[in-house]
Amino acid sequence: MIRMQLQNGLRVILEKIPTCRSVSFGIWVKTGSRNENEANNGISHFIEHMLFKGTDRFSAKEIAETFDGIGGNVNAFTSKEYTCYYAKVLDQHLPIAVDVLADMFFNSTFDPGELDKERNVILEEISMYDDTPDDLVHDLIARAAYETHPLGYSILGTETNLSAMTSESLSEYMRQNYRIDNTVISLAGNLSDDVIELLEKHFGGFTNAGTGKAVLAPQYGAQSIFHKKDTEQNHICLSLPGCSLQDPLLYPMILLNNVIGGGMSSHLFQEIREKRGLAYSVYSYHTAHIDSGMFTIYMGTAPKQTTEVLDVTLELLRTINEKGLTEAELKKGKEQLKGSFILSLESTSSRMNRLGKNELMIGKHFSMDEILDRIDAVSMNDLSQLVQTMFKHPFALSMVGKSDQAITAFRRDPLVFA
Repeated sequence: MIRMQLQNGLRVILEKIPTCRSVSFGIWVKTGSRNENEANNGISHFIEHMLFKGTDRFSAKEIAETFDGIGGNVNAFTSKEYTCYYAKVLDQHLPIAVDVLADMFFNSTFDPGELDKERNVILEEISMYDDTPDDLVHDLIARAAYETHPLGYSILGTETNLSAMTSESLSEYMRQNYRIDNTVISLAGNLSDDVIELLEKHFGGFTNAGTGKAVLAPQYGAQSIFHKKDTEQNHICLSLPGCSLQDPLLYPMILLNNVIGGGMSSHLFQEIREKRGLAYSVYSYHTAHIDSGMFTIYMGTAPKQTTEVLDVTLELLRTINEKGLTEAELKKGKEQLKGSFILSLESTSSRMNRLGKNELMIGKHFSMDEILDRIDAVSMNDLSQLVQTMFKHPFALSMVGKSDQAITAFRRDPLVFA
């Protein structure tokens, strides 16, 4: 792993893997829905779309044809805290990928006609999302947990906001947020010795500098949100505060999530689906931000079974709170984490993503051995401390369904009282 800067100060992080023939290349920008406000929520995602709609050199069709013509993939995604533009190509085609992505990054035209068409595409994306209750409920749980804080905003934005956005407003947002200090380039794969020269050629002219606004840490709000919709199932999320990206209890949190609902052998899956047959889909996940985190349980079940599923879930959490995990669960959880991590290293895309995100969000990197040591170091005391911290908060709750009767009766009180 090589960590360096171009002459203009732009950070570059790369990993040479000479045993493969592909390269994954990413441009990471530390801006997402968290950096927006109520009036421009959705603009980060809109910009992500528009960078594929044409430059002075390439039309949208030509961008797509270029990558198809070299057998590569190009795409992008927007999250709460960052936006990433990336490509995966054969090593010999990296100069083409860097050339096109750099042109998109610096020279997108934001043509008003293309803007109107893409605005409609995103409105269709929002409609599709709203028509998918098992997606919508996850947006609602963020709002229930973070309330009016930007971490509670939808990444897609709103129809009202999108309708007001112009080429000029998108360009201004890019000027404010797409800065050298806010950007990282990451690469992983079979990289040649002249890769830095290639990056200097295409990114050395990047001059937009400045200082970003500090983000405010959220307060966990623990509200309850019900969205009425004519569905066959009730879709429910329960959430508690989790760990930030730099929290010393992050690895215990990931392990605890796996035990509770992270896989087919987890407590939730075994008790609710396998033993009782009350749900097809039930799982948990953890989301880590730079200064906060959120642990969430999702379940989709028939209205007549909702109360039972909630009761069973609460009882499982009470048992974990009172008895903790067994030594066998701790050992299995560690092996799951280590296996998942090591297997991910076989993908240049995963390596590029890990390098880019770590550099952008926390500015440091851990070797494979260091990560494995951190997983092995997780103790029963760590897990006990984590549970006591998490469970002293009331639950945030969201639900999409026909009636809120079941969740109205659900007790969201803390499982641990301070």
